Amino acid sequence: MGADSGSRGPPMDDAARAPYGNRVEVLRTEVNRRRAQEETPEETNVMTSPIAGGVDCDLHPAVPHLTSLLPYLNDYWRDQVTTRGMTDLVSQSYPLNSPITSRPDWRPADGKPGSSLEDMKAQALDRFGVNYAICNPLYGVQMVFSEDMADAFCRALNDWLVKEWLDKDQRLRGSIVIPVQSIEKSVAEIERCAVNKRFVQVLMLVMGDMPLGKRAYWPIYAAAERLNLAVGIHAGSNYHNPPTSVGWGSYHIEDYVAQAQAFQTQLTSLIVEGVFARHPKLKMVMLESGFTWLPSYLWRLHKFWRGVRMETPWVDRAPMEIVRSNIRFSLQPIDAPPDPATLNRLFEHMQSDELLLFSTDYPHWQFDDDAVLPEGMSSELVRKIMIDNPHATYSRLKSAVTQETTP
Repeated sequence: MGADSGSRGPPMDDAARAPYGNRVEVLRTEVNRRRAQEETPEETNVMTSPIAGGVDCDLHPAVPHLTSLLPYLNDYWRDQVTTRGMTDLVSQSYPLNSPITSRPDWRPADGKPGSSLEDMKAQALDRFGVNYAICNPLYGVQMVFSEDMADAFCRALNDWLVKEWLDKDQRLRGSIVIPVQSIEKSVAEIERCAVNKRFVQVLMLVMGDMPLGKRAYWPIYAAAERLNLAVGIHAGSNYHNPPTSVGWGSYHIEDYVAQAQAFQTQLTSLIVEGVFARHPKLKMVMLESGFTWLPSYLWRLHKFWRGVRMETPWVDRAPMEIVRSNIRFSLQPIDAPPDPATLNRLFEHMQSDELLLFSTDYPHWQFDDDAVLPEGMSSELVRKIMIDNPHATYSRLKSAVTQETTP
């Protein structure tokens, strides 16, 4: 087969050629423009500071302790937590004492990083002048095997987020944490929480029990699309399977680096299984995925899609076109070299200025001081990343803020 042998493969039809062939001249013009700017740096419009009115698409309010959820559990589950002696649901995705879990100046003297709303206001919301900030709670509810227990904890976590965070600052928006152990219960939780317009996203982890493109998950995506919710795929694992494709590693760095590989695998699954053919209006956001791997990954996926696309006839658009219309990526953590010329070249290879969304990844340690944006970005691109792209992705952001209570 052509794709496997290294040959050019079957002739490209218009759909396959479109993302590349008809953009060559545009890209050549853009490259020449960039080179001209590099030769005359005094004329280059460089913007490295955030602009007011942005949207922070990834912050992590921390549950102080499992007992914090007790008021939001029913009598049966409160009794279960007490009787079983359960103390906390802490995932190893971000070990509490790991340096990357919190910037030194964001780490509180007592308690978990990210557990104080006042700290979040001072260190992230006010500091970077955002109009909206999307809260993505990373709590170990996905690691539970019991469907009923996972459902109870997710309901409690989502209600806790509303009462302790969204109700106390009108800039905050929330992600619905779902019990992926049960598709039926996940859909029910999405529908329950979506009544509150401050929820703008459904939150899932990149590493779970099976590839995210599988048909079993499609009712979740159907509910999200119907209710105008994005689906956020966040770095992390339920640790039911090894975090690398070759087994269990020995060190946390192996887990952390392997997250990017998991995102590539999931993106392939979502595209070739036909999720976006069935749900063309669905937006998915890859959170803490990195993005420097995207161009070379798409080149490879595009080549092999051309060669073996007869087995997935429902994929009627080139992978790059699907990514451009349906997939977005959070800015932090930035996994690019600290060189503006290299970064701008990477942006050219991505072939779109609509893919990235501003994020601080608060309170995780991804940058120092106020250097949340990489050097050398134009003011136009900064505005796209901080304001235009998030608003285009999260259609519920501007919904009227009322003190709604999830039923």
